Amino acid sequence: MTPDDPPLAAGSSDAPLASTSASESPAAAAPSTPSRPPAPAFKFSTMLYFFLGFLGLYMLISPSTRNAIGTGLGISPTQSGPLYYLIGFSSNYLLLTMAIAGAIEMLVTALAYNYTTDWVKAARVQKWSAAFRKVQMEAIRSGKKDRIAALKPHQERLARLSAEVSIAQFKGMAITYFLLILIYTWVGLVISNANVIQQKIELNGAAIHLMSPVIAGTPIDWWFLIFSLYTIPFSMAFRRVLKNVWLERYVRRHSPSGPAGPQGAAGGAA
Repeated sequence: MTPDDPPLAAGSSDAPLASTSASESPAAAAPSTPSRPPAPAFKFSTMLYFFLGFLGLYMLISPSTRNAIGTGLGISPTQSGPLYYLIGFSSNYLLLTMAIAGAIEMLVTALAYNYTTDWVKAARVQKWSAAFRKVQMEAIRSGKKDRIAALKPHQERLARLSAEVSIAQFKGMAITYFLLILIYTWVGLVISNANVIQQKIELNGAAIHLMSPVIAGTPIDWWFLIFSLYTIPFSMAFRRVLKNVWLERYVRRHSPSGPAGPQGAAGGAA
């Protein structure tokens, strides 16, 4: 079933009923044993999403684990690693390091969401859910059991589609969750391992220490606030651009004048 199938359209069931005539022999008319549905195929990507989601959760509750992984990316000139080598700048430009790290984090998470999400299917399921709720409420208010019972197959079908969309979104969320914890941990370690002079920046003419709290007595430091402000515009820009690109590709593939290709959603893997 594709997202193009209307969930509220009445029709025959997915599997037509088999009928037997009176002239058939008893052996032919005897019901056959239903075959077991095939087991779902193993997907490495599903295992990877689960692993990243579990690792992100474990890093959240285990400071030693997230610090060890963050340190492996490099946190200082004496403890260099791949990420520090690329954007660490010897801890001399911490604001630039935070900006690039935020851009990388938001770009990867936006790509993950764009790959795992079928935007057309998600929009259609949302529209169908709103329409179905109206029809369902009218049936309940009418008090007619036959109308309520007639909606049950469509409700199950819509629930299945909604579950598919939610699972696809959870896949992108697993990657986002892991990267969010990893990059925030790495930025905090880089700043904490810089010297006092490198940790000071000029903001509106005032000297600010990145490791000092924004408000005395609160756990939010200046580096955390500044880095969060970096990530918000990057996230909005990357997701908007990639979503528009995905939709343009979908329109080109499904337009009558577009290139011939397989039917179904283009781009993301739901």
